[in-house]
Amino acid sequence: MAMLFSDLERMAPLGYSAGLHIRFAAPLVYVRTYHEAWQKRYDENAYALRDPAVFWGLGVKGATRWSEIKLPDPFNILGQARRYGLTYGMVVSFGPITSRSIVGMARSDREFSDSEIDAAKDIVRQLHEAAEPPTELTKAQVEALRLLADGYRHTAAAAKLGISESALKARLLAARTRLRARTTAQAIRKAREYRLL
Repeated sequence: MAMLFSDLERMAPLGYSAGLHIRFAAPLVYVRTYHEAWQKRYDENAYALRDPAVFWGLGVKGATRWSEIKLPDPFNILGQARRYGLTYGMVVSFGPITSRSIVGMARSDREFSDSEIDAAKDIVRQLHEAAEPPTELTKAQVEALRLLADGYRHTAAAAKLGISESALKARLLAARTRLRARTTAQAIRKAREYRLL
């Protein structure tokens, strides 16, 4: 995925915002490279809940330039973005409404060309597919994660399952790998988000 994010960065000189697999109003993967001052203003004012580009992406699959979005912008979010140099932009939306990926991109010098929009659509599709969450864990992985989520320590969890501590750790490692998690705590969080626990 890192190469795909690098491709987005090259295409969007003033940055991008990528929310992949948005479920229950939160993305599973969220990466932003816009100017820090704009990100701070955006977050402090909860603009994600009011942004016409986000609403467009939630309602439509495809791609469009910001200038072509005909949704209301009562908070003048796109106008405020221009004050931070984000004069021209596009939004790309991919995936089912239950797990939508939305990427916004900006530049200051010109509109994005049709060929750039087509290239961005392909990149977003690839990012969406690469970030696809797992649909299941093994029963053994779920049991191991559930015990640790319930507060058991490794030794106690292994004893409850009737396995060695090293076998428990192997199950946890397999679950972390499947969930693309660095730590067991992160694996538990992701498993809950994916509704696997």
